[in-house]
Amino acid sequence: MSEHIPATGLTRPHRLQPGDRIGIVAPSGPVPADRLEAGLDILRGWGLDPVVAPHVTDTHPSGYLAGADRDRAQDLRDIWCDPSVAAVMCARGGYGVQRMVDLVDWDAMRAAGPKPFIGYSDITALHEAFASRLGLATLHGPMTAAETFLKDGPTQEHLKRTLFTPQDTQVLTSATAGTLVPGTAAGVTLGGCVSLLAADLGTPHARPSAAGGILVLEDVGEETYRLDRIVTQLLRAGWLDGVAGVVLGSWQDCDPYEDVRALFADLLGGLGVPIVEEFGFGHCPSTLTVPLGVPAVLDADARTLTLDVPALV
Repeated sequence: MSEHIPATGLTRPHRLQPGDRIGIVAPSGPVPADRLEAGLDILRGWGLDPVVAPHVTDTHPSGYLAGADRDRAQDLRDIWCDPSVAAVMCARGGYGVQRMVDLVDWDAMRAAGPKPFIGYSDITALHEAFASRLGLATLHGPMTAAETFLKDGPTQEHLKRTLFTPQDTQVLTSATAGTLVPGTAAGVTLGGCVSLLAADLGTPHARPSAAGGILVLEDVGEETYRLDRIVTQLLRAGWLDGVAGVVLGSWQDCDPYEDVRALFADLLGGLGVPIVEEFGFGHCPSTLTVPLGVPAVLDADARTLTLDVPALV
C-alpha cells in the first residue's frame, strides 16, 4: 500500500444477493449464544445463509476474549478464504483484535479476493488492517450479536440496504447531526473507534497518517481527559496532518456531551477543516453503516457525507 490514501479509494467488494452465505467471526470478546442466534435469525430473514466459524462461542480464561488468539485468527482466515462465503460479519466487539491481527494469514486472504467485511468498535483494528494490508474498503457497521443490531429497526435496515442496494445509501446524514466547523471537503473515508486508532500507532502495518481522508471518529465509555490524551497522541504523532475533514459519531457512556464537544472544538478546531458532530454512528442506540475506504464529500453545513460511488459494486 502507498503511504497516501488513493484518491479513488480502496477496492470495493461486490454487493450481496439473496441466498448468499455470510460468515460470522468473533475476533474480539466472548459472544452470548442467545444474542448470536437472534442475530442469525435477522440475517436469515434477509435471505442470507449465515455460517458461524467454529470458535465463535469459545471462551478464554481471561473472561474477555472469544477463545484463543490463534483460533480467532484462524476462524477469520478460514471463513474469508471459503469461496462459498460472500461476506464476513463480526459477532461483536469488546477487546482482542490487537492480540490476533498479526496471526492472520493476510497473504491467503489477499489471494482469496475481496468481499464485504462488517463490524465496529474493537474491529477498528481490523478495518485498518484490511485497508493497509489488503487495500480493501470495509463497512463500519452493526454486528450480529450486538444489542443495537438486535433491537433497532433503522440500524438493521441501513445495513441491509448498504449490503444489497448500496446505491440507496450513498448520502449519509442523521437527525442529530450538527455543524462543529463549517465547510466542505473531499477525501476517502477512514477511521472508527478513536482509541483503537491511537493504539495502532507504531505497529508494523499501521497506516502512517490520515492525510487526504475524511476521518470518522467515535468511542464509548471514555472520560474527557482520556479522550484528550487519545486525540492529543494522534496530533503529536502527526497522524492528523493533512486530514481533509472529520465526522464525529457517538460518545456513548462518555462524559456529558457538552464537555466532549468542547474538547473536540479545542483539539480539532485548529485543523481548519470541516467537522460535523453527533452523526449517528458507533455505540449509539441507532447507528448508520459507514463505508470506509470510499471517496466522499463532506458538507458540514448541510450535515451530509455523500459517497462518490456506492460502497459495494
